[in-house]
Amino acid sequence: MQKIISAKDLSLGYTQSELVVQNVNFEIDMSDFVLITGKSGSGKSTVIKSLYGEIKPYSGSLEVCLTQMQNIKQGRLNELRKKIGIIFQNYRLINEWSVEKNVMLPLMIKGLSHNVCKNQAQKLLKHVNLLHKSHKYPLELSGGEQQRVAMARALAHNPHLLLCDEPTGNLDDYSSDVIWSLLKSAKEFLGTCVVVVTHKIPATLRIPYRHFVIESGGMHEIA
Repeated sequence: MQKIISAKDLSLGYTQSELVVQNVNFEIDMSDFVLITGKSGSGKSTVIKSLYGEIKPYSGSLEVCLTQMQNIKQGRLNELRKKIGIIFQNYRLINEWSVEKNVMLPLMIKGLSHNVCKNQAQKLLKHVNLLHKSHKYPLELSGGEQQRVAMARALAHNPHLLLCDEPTGNLDDYSSDVIWSLLKSAKEFLGTCVVVVTHKIPATLRIPYRHFVIESGGMHEIA
């Protein structure tokens, strides 16, 4: 099975005295659905940030989509991010742009034509049941709707890897269930590797998954 993420003796932090995780080792396959849990401040978000290059490894090695993340140059990082979709707890939508244009953003970055971007955005908005709000603006939507827009945007460019940092942390139970269902469909129907940082694994999650726990600076898998 092809590895999409590989970490060896990986330490992450901001100074040597402020290492959040230390000497962790793990591998994730392209076919995996992965959940990462841990107490607040344990380093869950730090690990996710390292996977899309917001922070670099302090020591050890980290490979994502066949790209070494140590000392990665900005141009190479930009190329890597074309293979990754990212969903944040606070959505990070552009409030001055319509819902449709927000979803088009990754495709615009890839340099695709306006018509291709628009058609793909409409397909994805239909998939998340928000096509009827394509010309609304993010602040006109509920939190759950904004997160579904963020989901559509993250999937717009058919990423190999979908990284999610507490994607349901601000949502009610109904909206959370919708997001988990969409994450499951991304794995099952698009073949996307999904990695989710979460404080709570839903009891209704009906999909095989791998579970990693971060605690006391370490990271281990629960069988």
